[in-house]
Amino acid sequence: MGGMQAGPSTCVPMRLDNPQPSTGVVAHRKRGRAPADKEHKRLKRLLRNRVSAQQARERKKAYLNDLETRVKEIEHKNSELEERLSTLQNENHMLRQILKNTTMKKKGSGNSGAET
Repeated sequence: MGGMQAGPSTCVPMRLDNPQPSTGVVAHRKRGRAPADKEHKRLKRLLRNRVSAQQARERKKAYLNDLETRVKEIEHKNSELEERLSTLQNENHMLRQILKNTTMKKKGSGNSGAET
């Protein structure tokens, strides 16, 4: 009874998970793969890994190219802003000078007008 099927002429071992009688041929289980199958799987894994690595290198290259482009754009914008700052500082300095000269002239003409 314990895994054996009683029959009138033969006793054939029977697996508990498979109600069919065993034929004596052992099927390959996942643990016992053929060496050619293992090699095939290894080569497929190596190829997938190689393709994945190539894609990662290409993504990195595109990312670095994008960063370099952005650096150039930002440096150009910075240069333009520095030039504008310089121009505005010069303009501010000239306007302060004009304001200073104008207030000095008014003070000077105000004093001379009061004396007369």
